[in-house]
Amino acid sequence: MNDKTTENGITTPERRVVDMLIGRGMRIAFAESCTGGLAAAGLVSVPDASRVLDVSFVTYSNDMKVKYLGVSEDSISAFGVVSEQVAGEMARGVCLASGADVGVGVSGIAGPGGATPKKPVGTVCFGFCIGGEVTTLTARFGDIGRNNVRKKSVELIYERLIALLSQEK
Repeated sequence: MNDKTTENGITTPERRVVDMLIGRGMRIAFAESCTGGLAAAGLVSVPDASRVLDVSFVTYSNDMKVKYLGVSEDSISAFGVVSEQVAGEMARGVCLASGADVGVGVSGIAGPGGATPKKPVGTVCFGFCIGGEVTTLTARFGDIGRNNVRKKSVELIYERLIALLSQEK
Protein backbone atom coordinates (compact mmCIF):
# COMPACT_ATOMS: atom_id res chain seq x y z
CA MET A 1 0.00 0.00 0.00
CA ASN A 2 1.14 3.55 -0.58
CA ASP A 3 -0.26 4.88 2.70
CA LYS A 4 2.59 3.50 4.84
CA THR A 5 0.21 1.33 6.85
CA THR A 6 1.66 -1.98 5.77
CA GLU A 7 4.26 -3.33 3.43
CA ASN A 8 3.55 -6.94 2.42
CA GLY A 9 1.20 -7.29 5.38
CA ILE A 10 3.80 -6.04 7.89
CA THR A 11 3.12 -2.86 9.85
CA THR A 12 5.59 -0.15 8.85
CA PRO A 13 7.74 1.64 11.42
CA GLU A 14 5.92 4.89 10.65
CA ARG A 15 2.55 3.27 11.39
CA ARG A 16 3.93 1.79 14.62
CA VAL A 17 5.14 5.21 15.77
CA VAL A 18 1.78 6.83 14.98
CA ASP A 19 -0.04 4.08 16.88
CA MET A 20 2.34 4.34 19.84
CA LEU A 21 1.94 8.11 20.01
CA ILE A 22 -1.86 7.88 19.79
CA GLY A 23 -1.87 5.22 22.51
CA ARG A 24 0.19 7.46 24.80
CA GLY A 25 -1.71 10.65 23.97
CA MET A 26 1.52 12.25 22.72
CA ARG A 27 2.30 14.75 19.94
CA ILE A 28 5.50 14.76 17.88
CA ALA A 29 7.45 17.40 15.94
CA PHE A 30 10.55 17.10 13.79
CA ALA A 31 13.47 19.50 13.40
CA GLU A 32 15.21 18.35 10.25
CA SER A 33 18.27 19.56 8.45
CA CYS A 34 19.97 17.01 6.16
CA THR A 35 16.79 14.93 5.81
CA GLY A 36 14.91 17.94 4.47
CA GLY A 37 11.49 16.89 5.75
CA LEU A 38 11.65 13.19 4.88
CA ALA A 39 11.02 12.07 8.46
CA ALA A 40 7.89 14.22 8.75
CA ALA A 41 6.79 13.11 5.28
CA GLY A 42 7.08 9.48 6.36
CA LEU A 43 4.80 10.12 9.31
CA VAL A 44 2.32 12.11 7.22
CA SER A 45 2.02 9.19 4.78
CA VAL A 46 0.25 7.28 7.58
CA PRO A 47 -3.49 7.72 8.05
CA ASP A 48 -4.15 9.30 11.47
CA ALA A 49 -0.89 11.30 11.37
CA SER A 50 -2.92 14.44 12.07
CA ARG A 51 -3.73 12.99 15.49
CA VAL A 52 -0.04 13.21 16.50
CA LEU A 53 1.57 15.93 14.34
CA ASP A 54 0.85 19.66 14.33
CA VAL A 55 4.06 21.15 12.92
CA SER A 56 7.62 20.36 11.94
CA PHE A 57 10.60 22.42 10.85
CA VAL A 58 13.19 22.08 8.13
CA THR A 59 15.98 24.32 9.36
CA TYR A 60 18.74 23.95 6.84
CA SER A 61 20.77 27.00 7.80
CA ASN A 62 22.47 27.60 11.12
CA ASP A 63 20.66 30.94 11.49
CA MET A 64 17.26 29.24 11.27
CA LYS A 65 18.28 26.59 13.82
CA VAL A 66 19.07 29.44 16.20
CA LYS A 67 16.00 31.54 15.33
CA TYR A 68 13.27 28.89 15.31
CA LEU A 69 14.66 26.12 17.52
CA GLY A 70 16.70 28.05 20.04
CA VAL A 71 19.94 26.27 19.20
CA SER A 72 22.84 28.05 20.88
CA GLU A 73 25.30 29.82 18.59
CA ASP A 74 27.95 28.83 21.15
CA SER A 75 27.08 25.15 20.64
CA ILE A 76 27.38 25.51 16.88
CA SER A 77 30.76 27.22 17.28
CA ALA A 78 32.10 24.77 19.85
CA PHE A 79 30.78 21.46 18.51
CA GLY A 80 29.81 22.17 14.90
CA VAL A 81 26.32 22.07 13.45
CA VAL A 82 26.72 18.34 12.85
CA SER A 83 27.02 17.29 16.47
CA GLU A 84 25.03 15.49 19.10
CA GLN A 85 24.94 18.73 21.09
CA VAL A 86 23.19 20.61 18.29
CA ALA A 87 20.89 17.71 17.38
CA GLY A 88 19.82 17.47 21.01
CA GLU A 89 19.16 21.21 21.16
CA MET A 90 17.14 20.92 17.96
CA ALA A 91 15.02 18.15 19.50
CA ARG A 92 14.41 20.09 22.71
CA GLY A 93 13.83 23.31 20.76
CA VAL A 94 11.21 21.82 18.48
CA CYS A 95 9.31 20.57 21.54
CA LEU A 96 9.41 24.05 23.08
CA ALA A 97 8.44 25.77 19.83
CA SER A 98 5.56 23.41 19.07
CA GLY A 99 4.34 22.18 22.44
CA ALA A 100 5.02 18.59 21.32
CA ASP A 101 5.77 15.81 23.80
CA VAL A 102 8.29 14.21 21.43
CA GLY A 103 10.89 16.08 19.40
CA VAL A 104 13.36 14.74 16.89
CA GLY A 105 16.41 16.70 15.73
CA VAL A 106 18.66 15.58 12.89
CA SER A 107 21.74 17.23 11.37
CA GLY A 108 24.29 15.60 9.14
CA ILE A 109 26.52 15.52 6.11
CA ALA A 110 24.68 13.82 3.29
CA GLY A 111 27.34 14.75 0.75
CA PRO A 112 28.91 14.94 -1.62
CA GLY A 113 30.53 18.01 -0.01
CA GLY A 114 30.76 19.32 3.53
CA ALA A 115 32.94 16.60 5.00
CA THR A 116 35.89 17.06 7.32
CA PRO A 117 38.43 14.45 8.46
CA LYS A 118 36.55 14.08 11.78
CA LYS A 119 33.11 14.23 10.18
CA PRO A 120 33.12 12.38 6.86
CA VAL A 121 30.23 12.20 4.42
CA GLY A 122 27.51 10.05 5.91
CA THR A 123 27.94 11.36 9.48
CA VAL A 124 24.53 12.15 10.94
CA CYS A 125 23.68 13.25 14.49
CA PHE A 126 20.30 12.68 16.08
CA GLY A 127 18.52 14.10 19.10
CA PHE A 128 15.36 12.74 20.67
CA CYS A 129 13.45 14.66 23.33
CA ILE A 130 10.69 12.74 25.07
CA GLY A 131 8.96 14.27 28.04
CA GLY A 132 11.80 16.77 28.39
CA GLU A 133 14.55 14.12 28.48
CA VAL A 134 17.05 14.32 25.63
CA THR A 135 19.08 11.44 24.24
CA THR A 136 21.48 11.69 21.32
CA LEU A 137 23.45 9.47 19.00
CA THR A 138 25.68 9.65 15.95
CA ALA A 139 25.57 7.32 12.96
CA ARG A 140 28.17 6.96 10.25
CA PHE A 141 26.50 5.59 7.15
CA GLY A 142 29.49 6.16 4.90
CA ASP A 143 29.62 7.77 1.48
CA ILE A 144 26.62 5.84 0.14
CA GLY A 145 25.14 8.73 -1.82
CA ARG A 146 23.23 11.76 -0.67
CA ASN A 147 19.72 10.35 -0.86
CA ASN A 148 20.76 7.02 0.66
CA VAL A 149 22.21 8.86 3.68
CA ARG A 150 18.92 10.72 4.03
CA LYS A 151 16.88 7.52 3.69
CA LYS A 152 19.04 5.62 6.20
CA SER A 153 18.72 8.56 8.60
CA VAL A 154 14.94 8.40 8.48
CA GLU A 155 14.99 4.63 8.98
CA LEU A 156 17.15 5.11 12.06
CA ILE A 157 14.83 7.82 13.39
CA TYR A 158 11.82 5.50 13.27
CA GLU A 159 13.72 2.53 14.72
CA ARG A 160 14.94 4.69 17.60
CA LEU A 161 11.52 6.25 18.20
CA ILE A 162 10.00 2.77 18.50
CA ALA A 163 12.68 1.75 20.99
CA LEU A 164 12.37 4.94 23.07
CA LEU A 165 8.57 4.97 23.06
CA SER A 166 8.56 1.31 24.09
CA GLN A 167 10.39 2.38 27.25
CA GLU A 168 7.89 5.18 27.98
CA LYS A 169 5.37 4.44 30.70
